[in-house]
Amino acid sequence: MHFDLKYGKITNPLDIKEECILDIIYPKKKSPPEDTHAAVEIALKKPLGTEPLVTMLKKRQPKRLVIVVNDITRPTPYSSLMPPLLRSIEESGVPRENVTLITATGIHRPHTPEENLQVYGRELVENYRIVCHDAEDDENLVRKGTLPSGYDFLLNRVVDEADFLITIGVVMPHFFAGYSGGRKSILPGVSGKSTVQLNHARMVELMDDLPPVRENPISLEMIHAARIAGVDFILNAVTDDNGTMIDVYAGDLEDAWYAAVDTSEELYVTEIRELADICIASASGHPRDINIYQAQKALDHADKATRPGGTIILVADCSGGYGDQVFEDFMRAGLSPEGIMKRVKEDFIMGGHKAYCFAKVAAEKRVILVSNVSKEETATLFAKKAASPQEALNESLRRHEKGARVRVLPEGGITVPALLT
Repeated sequence: MHFDLKYGKITNPLDIKEECILDIIYPKKKSPPEDTHAAVEIALKKPLGTEPLVTMLKKRQPKRLVIVVNDITRPTPYSSLMPPLLRSIEESGVPRENVTLITATGIHRPHTPEENLQVYGRELVENYRIVCHDAEDDENLVRKGTLPSGYDFLLNRVVDEADFLITIGVVMPHFFAGYSGGRKSILPGVSGKSTVQLNHARMVELMDDLPPVRENPISLEMIHAARIAGVDFILNAVTDDNGTMIDVYAGDLEDAWYAAVDTSEELYVTEIRELADICIASASGHPRDINIYQAQKALDHADKATRPGGTIILVADCSGGYGDQVFEDFMRAGLSPEGIMKRVKEDFIMGGHKAYCFAKVAAEKRVILVSNVSKEETATLFAKKAASPQEALNESLRRHEKGARVRVLPEGGITVPALLT
């Protein structure tokens, strides 16, 4: 059987004998709306848990309307979402000069002007004020009290000073928060680095037995932070593997987001009855494989599908290298997988959490990476470099006993296997 696995902005070929294949897991399919703009307009007029957006804005007439938008690492269908949203804002009588878009970078680096154009398009860039969150810019962070776990909640000043706050997101599976979107626009999106770090530190307690999203303490604390921030309205999409909007939800922070979560779960979580000897996972191409930091999500999904002692083949371009300096420092420190996990548990730091994830997989399984990362850098990830998926598979089949069963995740970045127990 032939596959063309997504790899950056191209594909990488792979052929597997059918008798070797245990299964092929794709996300489930759902047709997009015939008219995505009309679907968004309906969501804005008939939101979940709030009045229609135009009604809310006419009542409030905000002087500082802030829209939190995603950064380049999170594919978002702005061409579907933004025109109806901006029309609603104009219809309500709020002038453009009262509107600010803020990029929810979390702890990622700020956008360049070129990336703003790439992500948001020339019309938005030329007609609206766009600012980029910086999690380490203390002068632009405001302390908003403490979160339930006891740590300070530091929030971007632009967001804090908004008198109407809208967040835009995409709801996809997330390896420790359960799902993206919704409350994540605030925490980690526009929060201070220390707040993000302390929130994410709990992942080491949860990753081996992730609770349902409605019980996930990390997610619940994110919701608490978003309520403190005063999110008035959310607009969240569920997208397919190509980033096309297939459903849209608007309204209350929780009501609309949980509805989107239920749809996302139906599409992207697939039950499996057994673990594979070898799992081949594409990280779903650009921008989900823009760097190693982002491609880790596909590694986590493949981990759920592979038996202890098995082999994971991760196909990810990673032209941006490690994607985070702290993560890189951890991986280059010469520690064993067990040593990394111990250090991260003892002294959690953002970036270290990705090192923990690579170490956790490497402690139990063999990893082969097909990427643009060098052989030396690949070795720091406790992985072996292969020139192609075919080379990696052929080598893995020779290593495993005859009859090894192969599972393929062609969209590994967004496909979540769930083992039936």
